[in-house]
Amino acid sequence: MANLCLPCAIGRGGRRPKQREGDGITPIGVWPVREALYRADRMPRPRTGLRIRPIRPDYGWCDEPADRNYNRPVKLPFPRSHEGLWRRDWLYDVIVVLGYNDRPRSLGRGSAIFMHLARPGYKPTAGCIALSRRDMLKVLALLRPGDEVVVT
Repeated sequence: MANLCLPCAIGRGGRRPKQREGDGITPIGVWPVREALYRADRMPRPRTGLRIRPIRPDYGWCDEPADRNYNRPVKLPFPRSHEGLWRRDWLYDVIVVLGYNDRPRSLGRGSAIFMHLARPGYKPTAGCIALSRRDMLKVLALLRPGDEVVVT
C-alpha cells in the first residue's frame, strides 16, 4: 500500500513504546494488519483486500493479562476482563485488527490495539488509532494482506 498520512486520534497517553495494559498509549512501531471487522447491521460490507467479517453480538477481546486468551478474540459472555466489540456507539462499526503484542504475546504489555472510527474532534482513544469514517473506508479499499501500519 502507498504511504498515507491522515488525521487521526491516538491514545490519551500519547505515542511511546507500550509499557503496560491500560496505560492509554498508542504503541510506536510497525504493526501488521491482521483483518477487518464491521457491523453488517449498520453498513454494507466495506471494499477491501483484507479478510473481513461481520461483528456479531457475542464478539469480545480479552484484556486480562492473567488469562490464557489475553489479547485474543473471545466469545461472550466471557468470565474475565474483556472489551465487547458490539458497541452501542459507532466507534467499532469498522475495526482493523493490528498485530500488536500478538505473535508472540507478552502478558500485560497491552491488548486490543485497533484502528477504528474516531469520535468527533478526534478525541483521544484508549491506545488505538481512530480515523474518520471516510478515511477508514479509503484506507480499507487500499489495504492488502501483508500491509503494515507505522506509528512514529
